[in-house]
Parts: sequence; C-alpha cells; structure tokens
Amino acid sequence: MFKVQSALCTLHHHSSSVESGVGAPAGGKGTMGEITNVMEYQAIAKQKLPKMAYDYYASGAEDEWTLKENREAFSRILFRPRILIDVSKIDMTTSVLGFKISMPIMIAPTAFQKMAHPDGEYATARAASAAGTIMTLSSWATSSVEEVASTGPGIRFFQLYVYKDRKVVEQLVRRAERAGFKAIALTVDTPRLGRREADIKNRFVLPPHLTLKNFEGLDLGKMDQANDSGLASYVAGQIDRTLSWKDVKWLQSITSLPILVKGVVTAEDARLAVHSGAAGIIVSNHGARQLDYVPATISALEEVVTAAQGRIPVYLDGGVRRGTDVFKALALGASGIFVGRPVVFALAAEGEAGVRNVLRMLQEEFELTMALSGCTTLADINRSHILTEGDRLRPTPRL
Repeated sequence: MFKVQSALCTLHHHSSSVESGVGAPAGGKGTMGEITNVMEYQAIAKQKLPKMAYDYYASGAEDEWTLKENREAFSRILFRPRILIDVSKIDMTTSVLGFKISMPIMIAPTAFQKMAHPDGEYATARAASAAGTIMTLSSWATSSVEEVASTGPGIRFFQLYVYKDRKVVEQLVRRAERAGFKAIALTVDTPRLGRREADIKNRFVLPPHLTLKNFEGLDLGKMDQANDSGLASYVAGQIDRTLSWKDVKWLQSITSLPILVKGVVTAEDARLAVHSGAAGIIVSNHGARQLDYVPATISALEEVVTAAQGRIPVYLDGGVRRGTDVFKALALGASGIFVGRPVVFALAAEGEAGVRNVLRMLQEEFELTMALSGCTTLADINRSHILTEGDRLRPTPRL
C-alpha cells in the first residue's frame, strides 16, 4: 500500500513541481479531476488510505454529534456585507505571538502524518513555510522535532501532551526549544482518550514501520496492540490524568516559550487561562474526538473571547473548511484559526502539493470573503459583519 502510494505521490510531485504554494495555479488536476475546495480531498484520502488509517483521521467520539456540529454551526452564521468600499487592495497579514504571518490560517497539530503519506510532517512543514504560515507539530508526530526543523526555515509551534514521567516532558520541551520551535500548545482536554468507536472496532495501532519519533529513544515510541484502541491504551498508560492549572505554572518554570492553552471551551476556563499566565487560548474540542455533545468551537468562541477581555489572543480550531469559516471566526473575535483534518486528507491525496493547495484555497476564499464583505484588513472584520442564530432571535436590530 505504502509503496504504491509513494509512487503515486511521486507522480503528483512531478506534475505539480511548478507550484509554489500560495498564489500558484490550482493543484489536484490529473487523475483526480480539478480540486476546487478543501473538502474534496477527504473522498480521495478515503480511497487511497487503508481503512484503519482513514478511520483514525476521520472519526470523532461516540455518536459524532459534535463532529457534525463543528461544521453545521458555521452554516448557521450569516453575513452582513458592506458595499461600495474600495477593496482593490486586501491585506490578510497578521502576527501571532509577535510572529508575522501571511494570513490568519495556520496548521493544527495532527498525529501520525506518515500514516497518510511517506513524507508526513516534512511535507506539511515545507507547505506551511512556503505559504508563510505556522505549523504546529504534534507530540505524536512520526517525525521528530529535529527532523522537522531540518526542512528549513519556518515558524513552528510544538503541541505538548504531559506524560506521567515529567523528565520525559522536560526533555521534549528542551528539544523543541533547541530545534527553534517558538511556542508550546499545551493540550488540556485529554486526561483520558475520548471513545472513538472506529478505532475500537479496527483495533487501531500505529503501522509497524512507524514510530512516535519524539519518544523513540525513551522506549515510548511504540504502541502495543490492545483489545480496543491501541492509542487509548497508550494514553491510559502514559498520559498524566492529574494534570491541573498548577502544571501550567510548572511548565512556565521549565521553559521561556509562550504557552497556548489548547482545549478551552468555556468562559470559566478562559478566565483561569488568563490568570495562569497563558500567552493565548485555542478554543478547541479536539476535532470532536474527546467529549461528544460539547458545542461546536465556533459556538463556544464568543463566550471565551468575552471572558478573555482582550488580555490574551484567542484562536480557534475545529470544522474550518472554507474561507467564509475563517471570516466568521474572526468576526466573533478569534485572532486566527488552525486547520487539522483537511491537511491530513490533502497529504494523503497529494503529499506536499496537496497541503500547499489547501492553504492556497483557504487563503483565496478568505480574501474573496473579505472583499465581498467590504473589509480590506483583518482589523476591519468585526461583529457587525455577521448574524448568528442568537442575533436572529433578538427582535430589535443592532444599529
């Protein structure tokens, strides 16, 4: 499977080697027909990947209500476009924790990328760098922090799971610092792994030729076959369930890197994140893979933004598939968004060229949404540009 795939992907690499990422002509032609939006990569990924791999990436927790809701909630937000504004020049640039990027669209951490494509995290890192945006590397990457750093320059964040053995955590954070990573995204919604029934049915385990590269030397790089999900058993054995706000302080004591708290969905926790000295918040429900029946992240965003009171930036991941989604998140107060599954599906379909294409399509759609809404800079995007369900239930228009 993987040999065939890498041969196919080599073909795609050759056919799309003229692409230079953002601003390049549309990729995804040839055997696939023309790809016109990021969602179209999912069907191709499903076709190309072994069932166990595809299901791992695609599924959510339990009934997958939140998985559907992460998308559907975006479709209930409508636009209030402003007209007759000069939109001949549009500036999408922004800065995140002081780092200037080309657009408020970044790459979320997703595990096991070599399970999607032999180039894995290398391809994703190169695509992010070419697009002038940030990649977040997963703790459970199939390439190490050093390997990803070796792909060349780029602004990269490191997503961290806190292991029971804190020496392991310390060592990992040091390595990320040395490899030039600029921030830690601390995942706080996974004291235990959510119940992902597809993984249980498939007895999910990392393919034998792959390892959790960051943990290879620590005898934590392999995942054993289990009666249910091999990953769930791994998490139960290794990840620290005692993790609490005091550990955010502990993390600050071992690193000078800014810490983003990833997995906040309530105002209460937003206030605690500010109080803990976090540099930012990522509103995330872990791609609907942890607790089912939590609201969509776009629905939780406004209460988190309000609670943060502008003291720290608030970002969002979960369900972003269109430039219109990016605009809606920014209108509700997000400083930027992270995209996860589309990256893995595009990686499976076309390797680096696929990931470049995802970033390019989202950027072009977002730019068009800005123009048609009458916004020329990110600062122009505000709450008055959208209408949420809550707004529609209120009888009086806001003037």
